[in-house]
Amino acid sequence: MDNKKIGIMLIIIGIILASAIFVVKLKEDVIVNKFINQEGTCFLEDGTCLHADRSLIGYILGWFISAIIIALGLFLSLFEKSQRAIVSTLEKQKQIQTEQEKFDILMKGLDADEKKVIMAVKDQDGITQQTLRLRTDMHKSKLSITLDRLEKKGLIKRVEKGKTNEVFLKINI
Repeated sequence: MDNKKIGIMLIIIGIILASAIFVVKLKEDVIVNKFINQEGTCFLEDGTCLHADRSLIGYILGWFISAIIIALGLFLSLFEKSQRAIVSTLEKQKQIQTEQEKFDILMKGLDADEKKVIMAVKDQDGITQQTLRLRTDMHKSKLSITLDRLEKKGLIKRVEKGKTNEVFLKINI
């Protein structure tokens, strides 16, 4: 059951409790007023006053408890949206962290040149082979061999564009 439904149920329970206490107090007031109108006084035969005999603490405590229940119900029903936002943010953060962990594991299986190339392509997907050569500070032939190895591993793909190639990541990292 979600917090909104629980909150609404608590609000209803709190209102019913407060109403029941109010009705009991009204009935008791009617009985006391009826006795006072008949006898002309609020004192009983043994000398006790009907007003002193009544315990307002019980009513106040009951209303206080019902107010707490209603407040808790309001909190649960109104702040569910912020709780969902927090959970959503945490899930996104966990997904980013998981993706980063996958990327770190992938990087452990590569040599230094392959790591340089993957990092450069990750920073700029679709980078031209010429720009990649400048970013990685690798010779043309060494870069070409490294790109061949990465293509065989299924990590990148090269797409011809004019006299050069654009390099893309094949995996989502």
